[in-house]
Amino acid sequence: MSKQKFVEISKSFFIDPDYKTAFSNLGLTSIDAVFSFNAGKNLAKSNLAAYRSRLQFETGSPPTTLFLKRYDTPPIMAQLKSWLCHRSRASLAFFEFDPAHKLAEAGINTPKIIACGEQWATFFEKRSFIISEKIPNADALERKLPPCFTNLPTRESLKLRRNFIAQAAAFVKKFHQTGFRHRDLYLSHIFHTNSGEFYLIDLARVFKPVFFAERFRRKDIAQLYYSAPAKCFSSTDRLRFYIGYTGRQKLNTKDKAFIRKIISKSQQMARHDTKHGRYVPFAG
Repeated sequence: MSKQKFVEISKSFFIDPDYKTAFSNLGLTSIDAVFSFNAGKNLAKSNLAAYRSRLQFETGSPPTTLFLKRYDTPPIMAQLKSWLCHRSRASLAFFEFDPAHKLAEAGINTPKIIACGEQWATFFEKRSFIISEKIPNADALERKLPPCFTNLPTRESLKLRRNFIAQAAAFVKKFHQTGFRHRDLYLSHIFHTNSGEFYLIDLARVFKPVFFAERFRRKDIAQLYYSAPAKCFSSTDRLRFYIGYTGRQKLNTKDKAFIRKIISKSQQMARHDTKHGRYVPFAG
């Protein structure tokens, strides 16, 4: 896989050369312009921190959909926490940019990064941004599962279901083998294309833990288990995923202990969400 190149079009503003003209037409040639840009769809959420903003916009002909994430004067504690987690001093946008490229080089599909930039005060980050391409012909597994999970079961659909689960398990296994942990690995953050490819999105919390790597691996798997809806995934489906993920046909004592911890963590998450009136997918 060839390494993507970027050019610096203004101070600390880097962009894929293929988008240089399109961004120039939009006036997006400086970090100031990026943070004053509002010609798109605001993707604000109720739980989004005040210093973060997200925007969807289109550029080029034929138009390409892009997503802009901005971090404006992030709190010092949020920055320190990220520096400690990643064991380096960098902007919040860079902590999403860096794993996206490292994972892509390792063969894990991630959204293509188009541009990024950052500004610093004396020591702490002032603001930063990252722009990525929409994954073509794809949707989150939370919103759209293959028909073999939603149609009436037949011999053929069950075969397709087993194949899909095996591919999903291989994808997650390959991701974890890189040493990275997602920390937000719900079905909403795994996209599936019409051609059958998997993509990992929302990489802002992805990191390589020095300590407690196993704990974060369990957390990732528990989040997947929790977000898989009971109406679509049976207990047998979940076991097939684990078998595909581990590559073992026979469960040993460690496997059984691991599964118990996954179920316990999922039940803990369910109690929390039930308390706050939220839907619990794995419970149906």
